[in-house]
Amino acid sequence: MRGQLVIGVDEAGRGPLAGPVVAAACVLGAAAPAGLDDSKKLSAKRRAALEAQVQSTCRWALGEAGVEEIDRLNIFAATMLAMTRAVAALVAELGAEPDMVLIDGNFTPHGRAAGWRWPARALVGGDGIEPCISAASILAKEHRDRVMRELDKAHPAYGWARNMGYGTAEHLAALRQHGATPHHRRSFAPVAQLPLL
Repeated sequence: MRGQLVIGVDEAGRGPLAGPVVAAACVLGAAAPAGLDDSKKLSAKRRAALEAQVQSTCRWALGEAGVEEIDRLNIFAATMLAMTRAVAALVAELGAEPDMVLIDGNFTPHGRAAGWRWPARALVGGDGIEPCISAASILAKEHRDRVMRELDKAHPAYGWARNMGYGTAEHLAALRQHGATPHHRRSFAPVAQLPLL
């Protein structure tokens, strides 16, 4: 795809019980960093370093869908919405339409999110194959982790600075003891079933 405008897209936060789902869209710059990979395969230190390099050498944007949207739409639709918002923000910043959007996973937002209008291809394991998706993976994960660390300051009992909202034993124990916060996804089983415990 040399000479074409290609955007890579990935998300972070589909599985947690709390917090938003975040998507990132990225166009690699000529000086994009080496060593881009699936964010889950990188150490926290390496991921943070690569995030700074991507931000300074590439064009990128973020999109989120909040807890209310996740509960109203379902997590899959909310993820498609976050991806659409990320690409729309990047396209607006670039002032140009992409020739192709490469998305990590099985599905694209085409026909699944209002406002999606770009040619797209889904790639299973794309965050470890396509550097532009790897960059998006890193941006999405680092941003979402910061959101959860910030939310942890107001709700320290749930351990979000450590578990990022995932359903760890610590998080589930705090849910049972303290109940749900406004940042919990009420449609997710462990939260929805709290009244039954």
